[in-house]
Amino acid sequence: MTFHLLTIFPNIFDSYLNESILRRAQKKKAAEFKVHNLRAWASDKHKTADDAPYGGGAGMLMKIEPLYKALEDIKKINKKGGLKNKKIGPKKRKIILMSAGGQKWTQALAQKYSKLDEIILICGRYEGVDARIKKFIDEEISVGDYVLTGGELPALTIIDSIVRLLPDVLGNNQSLIEESHCESGLLEYPQYTRPEIFTAKGKKYPVPKILLSGDHKKIKAWREKSMKKI
Repeated sequence: MTFHLLTIFPNIFDSYLNESILRRAQKKKAAEFKVHNLRAWASDKHKTADDAPYGGGAGMLMKIEPLYKALEDIKKINKKGGLKNKKIGPKKRKIILMSAGGQKWTQALAQKYSKLDEIILICGRYEGVDARIKKFIDEEISVGDYVLTGGELPALTIIDSIVRLLPDVLGNNQSLIEESHCESGLLEYPQYTRPEIFTAKGKKYPVPKILLSGDHKKIKAWREKSMKKI
């Protein structure tokens, strides 16, 4: 799967995309990440990607022209073949705008989007993006009912939640079956590791005895009972 990130702060992504599971996904050629500096599509000599909103008001808005040009160029590139030289059609691509007013991101959406070949993520800044961009995207996505400085962190959240669902990216695919939100409304059961008894300020905190019993049937029943409903 190919992810394109449109941003005016491309360096934000350097560390996170090259660590842990996302790094492994790239090595396995399960995913590739292309970060694009939106200013490259600005037409003026100062490479301006934002401007004051019509009608007045505080802050600046991301301009429509650089965004539109960037989207058109990215789509042209991948008509020639993306990851593994595979041509990508519109049915296997989603263009997403990070937006406070968008659809709430869920595990179910992550699973649905993990079947795509390409995702283009628009990371807004300041007061948002010229509303005309909505004519050229597929979805508006929100990661929660709060305000962030820009769309970069939400984009990373979406990428992380999708990439770990791709085949053979995780070290143990069983993790996907038992983790939180694997079934709607359920959170994963509590888990423990060594030491068997942890002591803090004179008080002992032992691991539940059932997990030390070796009785896998009883352990399974305990875990199912311990899963939290939300």
